[in-house]
Amino acid sequence: MKIYDISMKIEKNMPVYKGKPEKKPIFKLDSSFSSGSVYETRLEMNMHTGTHIDRPLHLIEGGSSMETLPLEKVVTKCKVFDLTEVNEKITAKNLETKPISEGDFIIFKTKNSFLEILENEFVFLEQTGAQYLCGKKIKGVGIDALGIERAQPGHETHKLLLGSDIVILEGLRLQGIEEGEYLLVAAPINIDGAEAAPVRALLIQ
Repeated sequence: MKIYDISMKIEKNMPVYKGKPEKKPIFKLDSSFSSGSVYETRLEMNMHTGTHIDRPLHLIEGGSSMETLPLEKVVTKCKVFDLTEVNEKITAKNLETKPISEGDFIIFKTKNSFLEILENEFVFLEQTGAQYLCGKKIKGVGIDALGIERAQPGHETHKLLLGSDIVILEGLRLQGIEEGEYLLVAAPINIDGAEAAPVRALLIQ
């Protein structure tokens, strides 16, 4: 058995969506051995920083939140597809030849996993690709980008997927991962009422 950690490391100067400063994590030392008997750190972080799961509430008013997520949707078999040949966006045409079945959890490995800086011009899932996945009735989709969409004013990709109750897993790092089938373990922190939550995502082979 091999276990692959496909999560981003949470650190002060990590890449964040579109490089927005407010999305950078802030660490604060609450207690140290020089000031007390324990070492404790406080973390302030946007829920969408690093590797995380989006819930419908993120973009759908009244949508479901993190505490309602069935764990069998994120601890599940998955299929990793190598789309490193895609230059800008993943469309329906890129997916038509892929063996996608109802109930699958799909993960896209793209050029993003090989970029040092991936805050702006990253490969994303375009609207037709999202529509195609909705038609296939998959359970979830993951991508090695800081967002599953980019430059979509109406957030069409998010709304299509979340409106179909498809789990969105963002911020993966897949450079050393080969195309194939794995067991995905991507349970988020169980935060009541949250529209998203951090994840330590693993692939098990």
